Amino acid sequence: MQIVGGKLVMSPTPRGKHAGVIRRLRRQLEAAGMPGGLDAYEVSSIALPDDPDDYVTPDLVVLPTEWEEDDNWLADPRDAVLAVEVVSPSEKSREIRDKADWYAVAQVPALLVVDPRKSTWTLHSRPDNGAYRDVLSGKFGDVVRLPGPLGVEIATDGLPSYGGVRE
Repeated sequence: MQIVGGKLVMSPTPRGKHAGVIRRLRRQLEAAGMPGGLDAYEVSSIALPDDPDDYVTPDLVVLPTEWEEDDNWLADPRDAVLAVEVVSPSEKSREIRDKADWYAVAQVPALLVVDPRKSTWTLHSRPDNGAYRDVLSGKFGDVVRLPGPLGVEIATDGLPSYGGVRE
């Protein structure tokens, strides 16, 4: 459950391949050696600045390790370095655009959207005035180069696609 733009968004429990994409991305981030003081977290929500009633729960988010000791249930978006959203089979294009806009408004520096339906990914970076200035798309098999401070490469060739078929 999330509240995006004041609207309640309910998502079905992710299927195994959805969880597999998240696990593989997290392992790559950890193996690549994130800069000191940062780590990847699941099941962590981010609040919209100045409106804690508006929040998202990305599939994966890179935050300072102090998050592990925080009593709050919402992370400050200024602390997020990267958010990762894995598209669900039933998700609509409008919902994906709305989330990307939300992250840009919140000033999350980078958003990686992975779409196992189409075996594609899109990296949004450099938020400015409620939109991401840079948007780079690729297909599974292409390497994703994450912007600083992470500055790591993520391989997508082993990510599972829904239905077992890659387009």
